Amino acid sequence: MANERLRDALSKQGLSPTSVGERLGVDPKTVTRWVSLGRPPYPKYRAQLSALLHESETWLWPDAVSAERAEEASRSEVVQVHPHRASISGDEWLRMFSSATAFADVHVYAGLFLPEQTPAILDVLRAKAADGARVRLLLGDPDCPAVALRGEEEGIGSQAVSTKVRNALQLLKRPLAKAPGVHVRLHTSTLYTSIYRADDTMIANPHVLGLPAAQAPAMQLRRLSAGGLFDTYAAMYDRVWDEARPAWG
Repeated sequence: MANERLRDALSKQGLSPTSVGERLGVDPKTVTRWVSLGRPPYPKYRAQLSALLHESETWLWPDAVSAERAEEASRSEVVQVHPHRASISGDEWLRMFSSATAFADVHVYAGLFLPEQTPAILDVLRAKAADGARVRLLLGDPDCPAVALRGEEEGIGSQAVSTKVRNALQLLKRPLAKAPGVHVRLHTSTLYTSIYRADDTMIANPHVLGLPAAQAPAMQLRRLSAGGLFDTYAAMYDRVWDEARPAWG
């Protein structure tokens, strides 16, 4: 049976069996068999191909990675746990986004602390996009019920978070609205976890009922090809992004 997930991943990256074979040092016919016959590569090639395609091994070859290994790899993806997101310094945020070469993603309601406390991040994101990185920022729609509810749950009023979102949009608009390669959208979904991603590094900030995000824990993750924790959050981001609308006309 053909491996359609692998075929699709290769197509998205514009890679042929010949180009993959050259990069991995294998015969292109072998790569073709991985796709058309569904034969799983040896572990070292699975890891290399997973990194090349920016997809997890568990997604590309679900039967080739044992449940025990996938669980162990997912635990190993957790680099550090911060008791509060606010304990992460502005320099740490700046270093993380400065390290991005392919992806820079943010998923929040307002995320006002980033441009207010570390305004240089906006210059970094604009520069990364100019260098070819995909930069995507997801903010909450200030007029949606989910944003109003978050303010009520935090005890600061139904319009408080909406006001923060509008303030954040004002700070982002001038430097980023017309920056090539920078995309900003508004979502209406319930925000269970704020996401900050730079390539294979991510900070996931799960929300706690009644607490502002700054006081909730934050996990620093590093993607592993056989893991699933990082990719679970990344897939959630993509789903929300697809349903969001542009922030500016």
